[in-house]
Amino acid sequence: MMVSPQKKTRDSDEQLTIGIDLGGTNIKAILVNRHGDILHEAGAETRDNPRDPDGSHWKKSIKEIVTNFLDKAPGSVSLAGVSAPGLANRENTGIAYLPNRLIGLEHFHWGEYLGLKTYVLNDAHAHLIAESRFGAGAGFQNIVLLTLGTGVGGGILIEGKLYQGEKGRAGHLGHTSISEDEGTSIVGTPGSLENAIGECTIEQRTYGRYMSTRELVEAYRRGETFASWVWIHSIQELARAMVSLINAFSPQLFILGGGITQAGDALLKPLNDFMDVYEWRPGGYKTPIKLAALGQYTGALGAAVFARISEKGKSK
Repeated sequence: MMVSPQKKTRDSDEQLTIGIDLGGTNIKAILVNRHGDILHEAGAETRDNPRDPDGSHWKKSIKEIVTNFLDKAPGSVSLAGVSAPGLANRENTGIAYLPNRLIGLEHFHWGEYLGLKTYVLNDAHAHLIAESRFGAGAGFQNIVLLTLGTGVGGGILIEGKLYQGEKGRAGHLGHTSISEDEGTSIVGTPGSLENAIGECTIEQRTYGRYMSTRELVEAYRRGETFASWVWIHSIQELARAMVSLINAFSPQLFILGGGITQAGDALLKPLNDFMDVYEWRPGGYKTPIKLAALGQYTGALGAAVFARISEKGKSK
């Protein structure tokens, strides 16, 4: 199994694909072949600025990266994939809905701008695609992915295909309601998983005592009572959400990604303890839980793979 895509240079006339991961802070881009080998990589700062209503800076940076890749490519480049926050439109040609962030992204037609056939998908969906092909999910057809970071995202793979649902909302698993907490997530969900474990609420959940999940986990490891209570409660809420998702989708595998998974055993041990209590295991079957295996170019790789899958599907 390929733990991470390998950077290689091949003299080849094969079809190559550009993958772009547009984040709120950074842009990551790669040129890959059909095996997922990275031939070239590049990056830039996003510089999302409300005073730049068209997003001209990050658009220009991406255009320059693509032009540079086309000049360097050892083969033909006819496709690009873009991973970005928000809800992709039905045709996957752009992001249809992303209020108050990355101004200029909504309804932007990437194919026209880049001069390449371009497919666009949600960033967490892109992570799932990459992990299912080259990472922790290789060989599995039914997967649920949660990305645990500032917020909580996710993705659902059914019979080997990404499920996007109506309006592209499928996989926004962080907005699952799991408690009676009256506080709402950014989409209005009360008692959401995102609010229960996402870094976006860490200051609120710890009454201002800790400013990051890393600080909270370090205090938990030192045995501090308050930190232990907050952290264990957050993981208990995560387990409740996971067993609900397992009951809804019956996946072969559950993948956890995102910065919070850097907690390692401090996350997995109590999580597995709660899953032993909560998970319905017919016939003794325990749903495997794995940490995401790929690195910084996961979103870009997933976007490139998605572009190939989508184009192949259209040619049938």
